[in-house]
Amino acid sequence: MPSKSNPRLPLPRPRFRHGILSLCLLLVALPLFADSFYIAAGRPDGIALLAPPPVPGSAEEAADLASARAVFKGRTPAEEARAKKDASLSLFLFAPAIGPGFQPGKLPRTEELFDRVKKDIAEAINIPKDHWKRQRPYQLDNELSLGAPEKSYSYPSGHSTRGTVYALVLAEVFPEKKEAILNIGRVIGWDRVLIGKHFPTDIQAGRVLAQAIFRDLVASPAFQHDLAQAKAEARGAGVVER
Repeated sequence: MPSKSNPRLPLPRPRFRHGILSLCLLLVALPLFADSFYIAAGRPDGIALLAPPPVPGSAEEAADLASARAVFKGRTPAEEARAKKDASLSLFLFAPAIGPGFQPGKLPRTEELFDRVKKDIAEAINIPKDHWKRQRPYQLDNELSLGAPEKSYSYPSGHSTRGTVYALVLAEVFPEKKEAILNIGRVIGWDRVLIGKHFPTDIQAGRVLAQAIFRDLVASPAFQHDLAQAKAEARGAGVVER
């Protein structure tokens, strides 16, 4: 007597198959987005956004260098000490504006937000730097050398960009301290001229780029989510008034 054939296994339902496909696509895509939290690659386009720096050997560059010399030579010991401290770009450089409760380890969600911002904005700063390859003031005038040389190019200033971005984000977390926070962000950038690392035009370009970066940040739903958590954390920790 012929044996009965085994019944064929049922094919996965279309909805189930689509779910598996979506999961596979997600797993493939994750590495593509692993390096970015809030800003898409290539955003903002600093090369398109910024005017080129002064042409090497031009009268405009000579005037920029003369300004850098005047600021460098006119610095006080206190300003030099502050500039060296500001070079760290620590988030807690803003503590004088926010208050003594703004300390490492007290606001972990806020620190995580800034770690992500720091990582996200590096490409937007480095692309225009590497495009224009502007030399730093001390490379044109040895008398402006102070401390270790920088590895990156001069335009736009990364410290000015980061200082301004950090200030703009912190002003969202601590809006009642906004003006004092923004002022520290400006000083972080200007201090780079004081110690011969940048031209004044580098600082201005960094501030312009920072504003564009901040616009892209606030357009990100993921950033808005993490920013809301940072605000709630600051209120809950008593750093800001309820």
